[in-house]
Amino acid sequence: MAERWSEIYFDKQDKDILALVNRILESHCGPSEDCLFDPNLHPHGIKEMVATPVSRMAYAVINLLRNLEAGGTQSRDRLLALQTLYDEVLNSAHSTLRRNTARVLMQIMKSMVRAHGQRLTQLKLAHDFRRVVQGTPRVVRRMLARYHLPEMPEDWNQLAFDDHVYDANTKGRKTPTHLIMDAWIKGLRTLTVAYEYWVDPEAAREILRAAEITGIAVRIGLEFQVPFYDRFASLFWVPRGFSSNEDFLEFLHSPKLAAMMKQGRDVLNWRRERVLRVLAAWNEIQRPQLAEVWGVPVPELTAEVFLRFVGRGQPSNLHLAECLHKHVLPAAKARAAKLAEVEDEASRAELESLENLGPDVIADNWLSADKHPELPDLNRPAPPEEMPALLRLSPYELTRELQDLNPGYRLVLGTAGLSVEDVAELLWDCRGAVTHLEIFNMKGWMEGKMVEIGAIGELQRALNLGLGPRVKQIVRQMVRHMEQRGDDVRAAKFRDILHNVPKLWEHYRHNPLKSRLGTSSASRRSFGMGLVLKETLPRRSLAELRRKQRHTRPIPICSPVEERLTFRTPENPSFWQRLGARLRILPGCRHLGMERRREWKAASEDCRICPNGNVANLGGLNLVTGNNLLGKSGVCGEVRPGFPYLNSAVSNWLKVLLGFIPAFFSFLYTQDWWFLAWFGTFIWFGITGVRNVVQMVLAAKGATRDTLIHWKEQVSISRLCDSLMYTGISVLLLEVMVRVWLLQEGLGVTVDGNPTLVFTVLNIVNGFYIFAHNLYRGFPKEAAIGNLFRSALAIPVSSFYDFALFEGLLSVGVENPEIYLVPSAAVVSKMASDTVAALIEGYADSQVNLRMRRWDYKGKVNNVFACYTRLELLFPQEDALINLARPGGLGGRGGARGRELERAFIINALDLMYFWFYQPRAQDAFRQMVRGMPEADRNVLARAQLVLTREREISQMLVDGLLGRNFSRPLAFFLDKRKQYLRRLTRLCRPGRMREPGCFH
Repeated sequence: MAERWSEIYFDKQDKDILALVNRILESHCGPSEDCLFDPNLHPHGIKEMVATPVSRMAYAVINLLRNLEAGGTQSRDRLLALQTLYDEVLNSAHSTLRRNTARVLMQIMKSMVRAHGQRLTQLKLAHDFRRVVQGTPRVVRRMLARYHLPEMPEDWNQLAFDDHVYDANTKGRKTPTHLIMDAWIKGLRTLTVAYEYWVDPEAAREILRAAEITGIAVRIGLEFQVPFYDRFASLFWVPRGFSSNEDFLEFLHSPKLAAMMKQGRDVLNWRRERVLRVLAAWNEIQRPQLAEVWGVPVPELTAEVFLRFVGRGQPSNLHLAECLHKHVLPAAKARAAKLAEVEDEASRAELESLENLGPDVIADNWLSADKHPELPDLNRPAPPEEMPALLRLSPYELTRELQDLNPGYRLVLGTAGLSVEDVAELLWDCRGAVTHLEIFNMKGWMEGKMVEIGAIGELQRALNLGLGPRVKQIVRQMVRHMEQRGDDVRAAKFRDILHNVPKLWEHYRHNPLKSRLGTSSASRRSFGMGLVLKETLPRRSLAELRRKQRHTRPIPICSPVEERLTFRTPENPSFWQRLGARLRILPGCRHLGMERRREWKAASEDCRICPNGNVANLGGLNLVTGNNLLGKSGVCGEVRPGFPYLNSAVSNWLKVLLGFIPAFFSFLYTQDWWFLAWFGTFIWFGITGVRNVVQMVLAAKGATRDTLIHWKEQVSISRLCDSLMYTGISVLLLEVMVRVWLLQEGLGVTVDGNPTLVFTVLNIVNGFYIFAHNLYRGFPKEAAIGNLFRSALAIPVSSFYDFALFEGLLSVGVENPEIYLVPSAAVVSKMASDTVAALIEGYADSQVNLRMRRWDYKGKVNNVFACYTRLELLFPQEDALINLARPGGLGGRGGARGRELERAFIINALDLMYFWFYQPRAQDAFRQMVRGMPEADRNVLARAQLVLTREREISQMLVDGLLGRNFSRPLAFFLDKRKQYLRRLTRLCRPGRMREPGCFH
């Protein structure tokens, strides 16, 4: 079907993207060998000459999703891929929705990789990818809604978090890097990752580095299970007080923690053996029974296959249920085929149960010790003599051990499955060591294990507010309930607690018992990770969340939020900011010209339980879709891809026709002069087309000789056709519907009788029409607002054009120019309007280009100065930048670090040179940037570029594969333009060339 519709609905670029992605997927080359993964290479830099952004993103996503093995090389590949992907998507957005566009691009590329083998789906995703890259807010928001991603504020100040998630090293299915990537796509800013009893230092290093790349604040903790009556209670220990990630990684190797984690490994090995015992019992007892009931052979699931399925995680009941589900699916399909041949009620009921057979059903029915006494119960403590030493510790003994490891920590008590009496008793047993309650857990909430969340919240509130009488009242009620149940032993313990309540009350009165909220997400069939405080989201996102969660239970947590606005003077103010600064003396204007930043702060000790809270889940429920045992297709017949996926040529022709037809008949209907009646539409469209081309080229400064930008590269055919469509519709709207039908025939107002009123109404309607379709098309706000007044601004321009044409016709000998000018008034007015439009939209487009170049230069120049700092620290006694520019460079001094820095300086210089010649408005952005630099920084920046004088060595590096095998274009560019670039840069950065910021002259 994809082949049938591909010519009509998809572009050549879509097929190229699809072929590229599939070629990468089907190849087995190691992405770590690809030199384009060098983090020093900027996405808009010189590597654009050898590879497209789509190919680089495809390599990165495939490496992230395909590479699940443990080990240093694989983790390095994943981190390099994440760095490349993050930089690519963040620098691909052309609109103000920069981060949201990047999130969607990353999600689409993930979906394209996972849809391998489904050609039509991949073609749609490739088309979506190209549309989103353009950054139209309407398209970006539509894609966010499609992938259930709430729009996040572009200031990236939302309070989105998850205090309890797992990766592939424990219960999860995602590598640390993959987990961080998904967290960033969801919009999370803080994350706490739980590891059971033991954390691999390499896994910790990977997740911390991945979080550093994406700007997510990550904490790592150890989760312990302590025996508590006939079940386990969860204590989540998160060490704190480290100055850096390296400091934390050194702590993981400390002797005390290493000894503790060695005991943790013993617990994990003990649990592993118990899970394997469950597997052996299933193979021995339930498997033959299942084969007999189904009437088909069910093969044995070996321990080797199961452990290979688990990978580097820790074997658990959940892993076993998932592996059994995958293992028995072929037998279930054979059973379903037999049942499909029998048409009776019992067969249909069994077929339905087989269709709904999933890991959760298997865990509840096949692996439950309550239903199968021969299986060891993994959810209840074994006899003490059978358990490892760490599992025999009481809650108090465990907390004492943890306190000795690190004085700064958070100890979180998980409340899922606990009653308020259990929480009170554990708080007492731990003697104030518990610092936080996991007051809400999404997984526990959905499984119905948090029925006493209100009572637990009331106990927490009473302790935090120092309400001693209320605490005593709560404990007395607990004692009465225990006495009524006949639990005398526990009632005696609580009477002892009651007599010593002041100790507990005094501790938490001064050290509030704070709250944590998590999901326990393991990337499976459950609510996905991520929670957010609603107040910190844009209004559009709140409306979307309300629609999505209309039929789900609201999260009953209210977390007070404090909003903080910060104003500061910009370091490099624009003209308007400097002008605003002069007006601050006026009343109410003291913040004019200042940068504003909004921040949100939540107090975790003030969380309270309420019916409709302000916390929302970001993940949504991963619904079970069935096993599709009979292989039925979910699509009935052939379905066309739809209008959004039309081939661009077809779509553009339809747009032009949609504008041309109403404009043509409008001219025929309204014009008396035959020339305008038949050719007015062509003139109208010609003016619009020329204006759009000139505007787009000049906005990028593609017509100047200083750059290598070809003017055709800056012309968007799709945008040009959009303009033709809307200008054609405007003829019908203004000339026919408003001037003739509404004013002339409806109200009796004509141009001859009342020209002022007619043109005023037409200008107002035209202004609002242009403003509306500008917003719909995603134009910058300044362009839309400027176009609102475009008709009024065009009046003096049209008068000038009219005067110029009048004088011109007189000068060539025409006696009565009015004969030609009066019928051509509409054309003159159109020329004037488009002249104003070119100025307004051209300015707005140039500001978009400048904004992107500022982002490019900011990242690259920061990299230059970071490398310069490291170089100075490596060679404190000499001017290393001058040595770097000489033939031979550092000459091997500095070892591996010196070679790494030398390579980084060369790449940075090549990228900056590429910016200068190939990126729109790069030279203007560079001038603005260096204008605000101190003279010393300008000097460093200029000297850092002198490394380009090493012509022979850099040429050899390019030939040897600095940018891969396609080195011919970059090499020719470097050899041809480096001298011109260095001359221009040296003049710009010369002392005294730049005026100081803040001057108006």
